[in-house]
Amino acid sequence: MSSRDAILSRIRNALAQDRPRAAPPIPEVWPRENPSVQAMAERFQRELEAVHGEVIRCADRQQAANWLATLATQESWLRIGAMDRPLCREICRDLEPGRIWWAGAQDQRPQQPDGSPGSMADLAVGILEADCLLADTGTSMIACGRAEERLLCYLPPACVVVATADRLFEHLPAAWPQLVPRIADPQTRGEFVFITGPSRTADIEKILILGVHGPKRLIVCLVG
Repeated sequence: MSSRDAILSRIRNALAQDRPRAAPPIPEVWPRENPSVQAMAERFQRELEAVHGEVIRCADRQQAANWLATLATQESWLRIGAMDRPLCREICRDLEPGRIWWAGAQDQRPQQPDGSPGSMADLAVGILEADCLLADTGTSMIACGRAEERLLCYLPPACVVVATADRLFEHLPAAWPQLVPRIADPQTRGEFVFITGPSRTADIEKILILGVHGPKRLIVCLVG
């Protein structure tokens, strides 16, 4: 028997005698501490403000609607784009209907955008509903099932994200039980967009500039 055959024979014998071993436990990279909703809201606000984002806390949806109407007047937001979702509809109820373009809605006025990037260029603000708020990074996760919803995340110079307090999670792994079924559903369309603060870049001379690749201002309205 050659040396090669002897080595291969020992390998085969070892493999035949080797028994399957139990897989080691999966390490928990982000341990769950299960903080209170108030603690998660406070951390979310700290993390987002650290990257030049803003957080507005509203006790209920009526207060949020009043706040948005006042802000739109102060900022002279004449053309507003919004996701066509129940929470967005409720919080936008005090705005003039003619100023709002609902992404994907059928009841549009003739002069409203058609969903193309060019037609959306003059929108002053995009109003989006978050599916999850991640407290550890101040991140808003938004499920965009349509192309125009995704464009609302990037094109307008200002972005308002609305969410109720039950959308808060301490970190991304804590949100997996909610997200995985949606991701695995073959009927799910579009993509999930993660937003952490306004657009920021320091490519030139390491000087921080806001608003180059997306909205210059990001406000998260947390309801409840």
